Amino acid sequence: MTGRGYTVFDTGIGRCGIAWGYNGVIGVQLPEAREIETRRRLFHLYPEARELRPPLNVEIAIEGIVALLRGNPSDFSDVTLDMNGIPAFNARVYDFTRTIPRGETRTYGEVAASLRASGAAHAVAQAISRNPFMIIVPCHRVLEAGSYTDKISPNGGAISKRRLLSIEGAGSPSSKTLFEVLLPVAPPRPQG
Repeated sequence: MTGRGYTVFDTGIGRCGIAWGYNGVIGVQLPEAREIETRRRLFHLYPEARELRPPLNVEIAIEGIVALLRGNPSDFSDVTLDMNGIPAFNARVYDFTRTIPRGETRTYGEVAASLRASGAAHAVAQAISRNPFMIIVPCHRVLEAGSYTDKISPNGGAISKRRLLSIEGAGSPSSKTLFEVLLPVAPPRPQG
């Protein structure tokens, strides 16, 4: 790979972006409401990257992202991620998250326990919220203890965990947003 590059590509949910460098993929951007906003975010995150034809490693990632967002299985095991600048704990979280099978979810606490960092659920949540490798590192498969399917991260664009899990066929009827959980305990509206 030469220099830093990016490209924008079509998927079943809109135009996504991907950026790469010498050592592999440096970031994935899910669609914003409009393509110009997706491009703006890519430029903001990777100002030195230029729009280029993707190398083979990135082509494999794009094909996998397109397949997954169509609801088809995809394999990202051959996709190289550039972890330079990623804190060591976050890299461990991302490596573990890549092993969560399609159609399954884990909680922040379960990920922490799997990493033998049982008191680190908050640290796992922070790592997940900073995931630059959307879809390749399937952070949408890691949920809060109450299984809230909230918005993922800034790189998630306008897409929610619920929508990604639904595309994968993983969303269970008990999967609730924070709004749905709080609604039943909200005080009743005054009548009249």
